[in-house]
Amino acid sequence: MTQNNDPSMDPAGTTQHFRRFVDENPEPEEAPRRPILPLVLAGVGVLLAIAIIVALVLAFS
Repeated sequence: MTQNNDPSMDPAGTTQHFRRFVDENPEPEEAPRRPILPLVLAGVGVLLAIAIIVALVLAFS
């Protein structure tokens, strides 16, 4: 087994740099998800409007 006799080698240095990097660069937050309920309600509204129009056309034709 060889020994590293380099006096400038700091075994904890890379860990400290990594921890500082993680502390200064936090993970980006996820973008908030858009709620699905308004889209569902809009779809139901469109289908209801189409059904009413079709019913009126059938009733008066």
